[in-house]
Amino acid sequence: MKEVYKDYLFEKHILISEGMSEEKHVFETLFAMAHFFGVKITKGRELVHHGMEKELSKKFGENVPEPFYRGFPQSVRNLSAEELLFDQLLHYFNTYELGNFDETMHSVFEKDFKRAAFRENTDAQEFMIQTEEDAEDTIRAIVKDLLSSSRPLNERQYTLVLTFIRDHLDNIPDIASKNTCVRLLIDTKNISLADSLNLSDVMKIVDELNYRYYHNDNPKKLNIKNQDRKFLTALLDRMFQGDRCDICTCYEKKKLWNGFLHHIHYQPKNGEAEIFVRAMREKGNESVYSEFEKLMQENRCRDAAKLLQKKKGTSVLLRNMDYIISRMNREEEQTFLLEFPEDCSTLILLQLLFRYEGRQRKDERIFKFTQHNLMKVHYETPEESEKCQSRLTEEQVKEVGKMIRSKLIEKLRNRLGKVYIEHSMKNYALPLAENTSQEGFGVLSKGSRIPIDEGKKLRAFTYWEKVNDIDLSVFALTEDGDRREFSWRTMSRHKSGAITYSGDETSGYLGGSEYFDINLPEFKALYSEYRYLIFCDNVYSGTNFSKCFCKAGYMLRDLGDSGQVYEPKTVKSAYRINCESTFAYLFGIDLLKNEIIWLNIAKDSKSRVAGDTTLSFLTEYFHLTEIMNMYDFFSMMAEKIVEDPMKADVVVTNCEIECADEIEIIREYDFEKNQGTNGKCKIIVEGEVRCLK
Repeated sequence: MKEVYKDYLFEKHILISEGMSEEKHVFETLFAMAHFFGVKITKGRELVHHGMEKELSKKFGENVPEPFYRGFPQSVRNLSAEELLFDQLLHYFNTYELGNFDETMHSVFEKDFKRAAFRENTDAQEFMIQTEEDAEDTIRAIVKDLLSSSRPLNERQYTLVLTFIRDHLDNIPDIASKNTCVRLLIDTKNISLADSLNLSDVMKIVDELNYRYYHNDNPKKLNIKNQDRKFLTALLDRMFQGDRCDICTCYEKKKLWNGFLHHIHYQPKNGEAEIFVRAMREKGNESVYSEFEKLMQENRCRDAAKLLQKKKGTSVLLRNMDYIISRMNREEEQTFLLEFPEDCSTLILLQLLFRYEGRQRKDERIFKFTQHNLMKVHYETPEESEKCQSRLTEEQVKEVGKMIRSKLIEKLRNRLGKVYIEHSMKNYALPLAENTSQEGFGVLSKGSRIPIDEGKKLRAFTYWEKVNDIDLSVFALTEDGDRREFSWRTMSRHKSGAITYSGDETSGYLGGSEYFDINLPEFKALYSEYRYLIFCDNVYSGTNFSKCFCKAGYMLRDLGDSGQVYEPKTVKSAYRINCESTFAYLFGIDLLKNEIIWLNIAKDSKSRVAGDTTLSFLTEYFHLTEIMNMYDFFSMMAEKIVEDPMKADVVVTNCEIECADEIEIIREYDFEKNQGTNGKCKIIVEGEVRCLK
């Protein structure tokens, strides 16, 4: 089985038994897996073989480089602030002034340190083992789920889908997401995939091709090779042969179309193509948005809303709701909300719910959007704020939010049968915007919360190869957004029993690592004014994460000074950072509630120093589960919530549970089931949510 399939299944807690001969040492192998990696096999024990030890070692981290301070954290606490600072200055001089990147250097002050043996009891990670045949069926189901989702895929999911489609070109499932369809069309050059797209989607194809293949994110400056010009020309010709020439929508990007047609020297081959080319090259703009804007300027808001809904669909109407409502008088607003369209999708309703029930900022607004699976953030300037005329009052926001929630409840009611829901699912957020996420073990939806048991010390880590200098940083944040930096720039001043840093590794091309130890009770006592901690990774060397190997995550342990710095059985999350960026947000900690808040965001940034970036836009993720979580969502859909999983049609849990084989089980990391179709239920998709029996 291909490595990409095995890696993906490992993230789902599934190991593969690949035609191994009968294993003689089953008990010994199971014991070793539990002892060294904290892995408990709950299903398929008869399939275990000794090669799985090596597999687990590889997945959880083998040969993880030791940090700058070998005795971390004990030896670090024994050094003075002056010694810590001198250590680092000497290290920087060697690497950056003398250019000594060849070998990892260590402290000149650190004394010999002998570690105590690691004997802590750790929580078991529950896994199952499948035969290769069963694993292939699982992969097929996962791919079908991913392709049935209208949401864009993250890089890991897309790689899985692309590999599967290349292996099974004769039987490609339906593709619900235009974003996914566009990428598959470009990478497979299977032009038949374009049959589910419209002519206006060609600009998405050009933009994606320009970025992925030519590393250019400016669609106004094209420099495409002849083979790709021929591909795009053939694509246009196919579009004009079908009934997909939506000229009205193409007007919205008329200038881009003009430049593109000129660049590929397009010659129309039929009458419809000639009409389109002439429309794009001549003066005038007949787009729906132009007509919409005219109606809004004439204060004909209801007509403008009806136009958008009819010509662009309910989703576009809802995304312009603030603008429309802000121009209406009270009577018009009430009528508009009462006549709220019935065909709105579950996904759009959920997005609007988070928009209107989320915490409203009283200062400048923050706009977040995603392009090429990287998050872009724009802070409203004072000039933009002054010009803005579409703000809603607090009363309007509450009223719209209340209406959205009632529509969502009405739409979801009784969509599933009997549902068993673990109470702990209240901690997990819905996977609505996961395309900026990195992949790996222990990855959750953004905003999910993981309780930290009392007395546990948290060790955040990152390790890497094929680049010299990656930095792990921590920022303490108040409720109001004030912050304090804990990083290579400041830690010589902040070193304490509350927070300990392993030292700044700057010559880690062959293997580097950095760690932070956080003693939560001591940190809260020492820095009582702060509510949150945010962990970040950045490539100081300036190379994108995609050009090197980098993993990050966290461990929980009782004794920070026992055992090795990196103990696989204490690892709760270890995921690969491979975004086309130098910056990634890892996770946060709610110091008041003693909970980890999952972030995992790849930011579109060339920042090489974490302290130069803003963090305030992250605060909305801290409250997502308060608005809607997995428990709330499945409760809305249940005809009846049952206490016995054996009597349920669907089980939603983060635990190993006994239930009948035919029962649908949905776990916190099953993004595919929560976004697409699997077995009995379609969950978050454009259109209806329904039970598929």
